[in-house]
Amino acid sequence: MSSTSDLRDRLRAASASAEPIFWRAPSSPAAMFRELASFADEHGVEWDRYGEAGAVAQLEAEVAELLGKPAAVMFPSGVMAQQATLRAWCDRSGSRRVALPDLSHLVRHEQDGPRRVLGLELEWLTTGRETPTAGALAGVGGRLGAALVELPLRDAGCLLPSWDELVDLSAAARRRGVPLHADGARIWESVPHWDRTLAEAGELFDSMYVSLYKGLGSSSGALVVCPEDLAGELRSWRTRMGGTLYSMTAAAVGGLGGLREQLTRFGEHRAWAIELAAALHARGFATFPEVPHISTFLAYAPGTAEEVNERVIGWAEEHGVVPSGLWHAADVPGWVETELACYDAAVTHDPGEVADLLAAVVLAGRTAT
Repeated sequence: MSSTSDLRDRLRAASASAEPIFWRAPSSPAAMFRELASFADEHGVEWDRYGEAGAVAQLEAEVAELLGKPAAVMFPSGVMAQQATLRAWCDRSGSRRVALPDLSHLVRHEQDGPRRVLGLELEWLTTGRETPTAGALAGVGGRLGAALVELPLRDAGCLLPSWDELVDLSAAARRRGVPLHADGARIWESVPHWDRTLAEAGELFDSMYVSLYKGLGSSSGALVVCPEDLAGELRSWRTRMGGTLYSMTAAAVGGLGGLREQLTRFGEHRAWAIELAAALHARGFATFPEVPHISTFLAYAPGTAEEVNERVIGWAEEHGVVPSGLWHAADVPGWVETELACYDAAVTHDPGEVADLLAAVVLAGRTAT
């Protein structure tokens, strides 16, 4: 039986010379740097120094305007950005208690950083595949330093609340005096689901983190949009946490390019993902959500992870096409799941043909039961 790390190594090796369907086609460092240089030259981009001026200042101004906030602060990572923001809100509120989903990225993927690094106390705003509501906030008693909403909830298949639920939650937080922060790593991709603008989404929150590489395709980086006075506190926390680098120009240039090249495409990506999900249902797969909320969702199929992954990797090695990422055991015995992220590489294909390919590789003649 192959270990997960062995499978990842094999898939990575096969992917180096194969065409991906999901996520994005890999770019070499040299190609990426050429693209950054071309953009910087064309737009007259200048260096930042320690997060001030140049490309960083330009990016902060553009993102703040898009989300309708007075200020934005760039960080080298989303992990740092969100921990700094929650700590700043908690200091103001006089409470280290933060309400957030138990499936939040901060809980599941950051090695307990919010508690161990910054001493925050975490309370569950939601549990499992549940989107936040005003009622959920009311269910967390006592004094709160902040509440966090993840849009979309990645580990729940990129699940989004309804617009009305968000409006009600925002109003409830403001009545209670609880700062409401959004983990908006994929907010760029979320607004088509509500048919709302980025500024309308930003208005519901006191602060929001956005990613420069998830969706926009930069190499790294994150920003927090917020009030001017909080921005000053975030810059101090960025320095304390070692994030005020000598230069963040390369990541900022990637973000500026992503805003121009990707921002208008996410509605198309989402529509393609919805077509793909419907085609997968017709071929014996299940998805969650049943109708994707953004261009990323979870797909389920009967089988075992070992057999399915062998077929996925074998197909990539033999045919030069990567049909999906690795699959792992689902909660339902006898089924496996994977995440499908439908970006530029995917939408060049017909969704029905992609569903046929996935059925041929993953199901290999089986039918769902």
